[in-house]
Amino acid sequence: MINTELALTSLPSLIRGSIVSLEIATLSCFIGLTLGTIIGLIQEYGNTLIRWIANVYVTIIRGTPMLIQIFIAYYVLPQIGISIPEFWAATLAIGLNSSAYISSIIRSGIASVGKGQIEAAQVLGFSTAQTIQLIILPQALRVVLPSLGNEFITLIKDSALASIIGVVELSKEGSIIRSRTYDSLTIFPMVALLYLIMTTTLSIGMHYLEERMNKHAGH
Repeated sequence: MINTELALTSLPSLIRGSIVSLEIATLSCFIGLTLGTIIGLIQEYGNTLIRWIANVYVTIIRGTPMLIQIFIAYYVLPQIGISIPEFWAATLAIGLNSSAYISSIIRSGIASVGKGQIEAAQVLGFSTAQTIQLIILPQALRVVLPSLGNEFITLIKDSALASIIGVVELSKEGSIIRSRTYDSLTIFPMVALLYLIMTTTLSIGMHYLEERMNKHAGH
């Protein structure tokens, strides 16, 4: 049976771990969105060499497990003189992994922008940078917002991998409590519930934001 008293006394620690999980997911999303947008633009508008480099990066990141990438950031980089605290090693690795997937999302958004609008911008004398900034990206981001929301939800769940190098996020907090109390039946359902609350809340928020943006675009 679930130990109600243990559940209540463990809740503050699990909430603290949830906050760390959200911090990892948010920072990783920022890294992924920033770098993924740049990579997506390079793949669409860069010269042959830069496109090739971007494609190789995406292939390597998407073709290797995120867990190994975290290990490389935390265990391999210090051997070449680059030491990163465990929180930032995990966040950087998760963010870089996300960037490879977000680049594909951004490219699909760019492809949705009508060529007529781009040609019209060129006729009006817009530079390529102005066309991207003012015409392409705003429309592309609106189109791919649901996919970006799904990626953020995935990052919340992926943040659990940070525990493998000692980051005390939600799943690690749960494991610490379980190792002390031996009560898996109480602790891990609570951990799962907190992940569910975070992802469901974000999903509802993204759906609301998407509706607001669509209404605004319709006016």
